[in-house]
Amino acid sequence: MGIKDCHNTADFRQLAKKRLPAPLFHYIDGGADDEVTLRRNTEAFDNCRLIPSALADLTGMDLSVNVLGQDIDWPVFCSPTAMSRLFHHEGECAVARTAHKHKTMYSLSSLSTTSIEEIGASTSGPKCFQLYIHKDRGLSWDFIERCKESDFSAMCLTVDTLVAGNREKDLYTGMVIPPKFTLRSLLSFASHPSWSFNYLLRKKFELANVAGKIQEGTGKLTSVVGYMNSQFDRSITWEDAQQAIQRWGGPFAIKGVMSVEDARRSVDIGASAVMISNHGGRQLDGSTAPFDQLGPIVDAVGDKIEVIVDGGVRRGTHVLKALAMGAKACMIGRGYLYALAAGGEAAVDRALTRLHDEIERDMILMGCSSVKDLDRSRLHFD
Repeated sequence: MGIKDCHNTADFRQLAKKRLPAPLFHYIDGGADDEVTLRRNTEAFDNCRLIPSALADLTGMDLSVNVLGQDIDWPVFCSPTAMSRLFHHEGECAVARTAHKHKTMYSLSSLSTTSIEEIGASTSGPKCFQLYIHKDRGLSWDFIERCKESDFSAMCLTVDTLVAGNREKDLYTGMVIPPKFTLRSLLSFASHPSWSFNYLLRKKFELANVAGKIQEGTGKLTSVVGYMNSQFDRSITWEDAQQAIQRWGGPFAIKGVMSVEDARRSVDIGASAVMISNHGGRQLDGSTAPFDQLGPIVDAVGDKIEVIVDGGVRRGTHVLKALAMGAKACMIGRGYLYALAAGGEAAVDRALTRLHDEIERDMILMGCSSVKDLDRSRLHFD
């Protein structure tokens, strides 16, 4: 099986599983506890059906949206995901370049393995930075200034990771950063020599935005859970979020909103958008899915703030359902990470191409020439 045999997210997942050592694949693939929420994130889209219209003039298609102040050609952009160079040596730059090629936005994690400055230099496309508030507040505020200097377009504050979720697959596989060749993992690393050689011979792995500033970011062995629990500030409040918005002074989203009340608070503090997200099912297991919460949040604040869905999006029809419910756009994380692991930039290019083509084809089959044609009259709920 090669990249050309991959036609959807499930195919790229299968290829990624073959090409990655087990600890790294399960880091991408896994969720918290029993992974109920991880599964629910995608299954939630199955609770409603699309209602197509016929005999519409569909000679011209317009999938474009404006989200977080950016004009993008289709209503999907890339979520921030940590440590992309672990999964393929081309890492974050490959995804950022491909997003620009496809005329959409890329989001960079605070815990990236490529720095803010490198991403700023690698692409002139729209870029969003995902902010975690560290215990060292000066470090967090420095992220904001560095993003301004590197021409980032927008920012989001992730609010659902005050403590790391119980990601048991990482415990079983011994997932640490940087990866360690232990007796438990040695066979898996040895059976993936291409990955191992790239890791050992190419640029040194580090958490690029904090390297030299925090010991855990500069080659010190630690677990992902350990980093979050030791470095992220549990004392943050809505006042801190408002301060981040004011320091940035541009389009700003609150990421990890799952309740109507939190969406309203986001409006009150001056956020531009809310990203309905449960961190890909990696934090609180048993929580509801983003699509489940979309309708109530849109009804409460959709006329005051942009509402973005992050979680469970695997198909073009999922995007159409979210837009019809009132979302401004959707985000994908695993959808491009599987592809990155499967084959680097070329595979990410194919994954985004396939998803874009799905959305356009599904729009034609729905009888819609513009995303503006999608509303709740196009949905039927079980």
